[in-house]
Amino acid sequence: MKIFIKNMVCDRCVAAVSTIFSDSNIKVKSIHLGEVETEAEVSEKDLQSLEKLLEKTGFERIKDSAHQLIEKIKNLIIVKISELDIDENFLLSEFLSLNLHKDYSSLSKTFSQNENITLEQFFILQKIEKVKELLLYNEFNLTEIAGKLGYKSVQHLSSQFRNSTGFTPTEFKKLKVHNRKPLDQV
Repeated sequence: MKIFIKNMVCDRCVAAVSTIFSDSNIKVKSIHLGEVETEAEVSEKDLQSLEKLLEKTGFERIKDSAHQLIEKIKNLIIVKISELDIDENFLLSEFLSLNLHKDYSSLSKTFSQNENITLEQFFILQKIEKVKELLLYNEFNLTEIAGKLGYKSVQHLSSQFRNSTGFTPTEFKKLKVHNRKPLDQV
């Protein structure tokens, strides 16, 4: 049985959900971002109990197919950005269509109707959050960050960063409070 879970955005989320399933005595066959496959069917009573435990930890069971698709889209984008290997010729439409085996226009329409933001806007906001993280870690300079996140130039990154945050990357680094958002709240 597959159970889809909202707000799983990192390996720590996978570990937390794994613990919840273990504590619920539900045997897991596999677990990935946004998705848990159990070894056997789970009773309705156990599912209700599981949902309560998930909600206490900030997760949520996804029941309908549109929201399952949206969670898959979000997880693909988050993982792609976290890899820091986006070519400047990267096309979000190709990437999602290829990975989800669906037409991009239908993916985009489903996403926009349910999230009140376009896929492209979501992708940009996720990249901006990654830029914030990388700036604060001081591991890479702006040129390297731009290259790793598929920006054609530092100016393009800076412009998008300023439009999104109201600050240039340099101004952001100088702030005392950095206003980063958890990835599941972007």
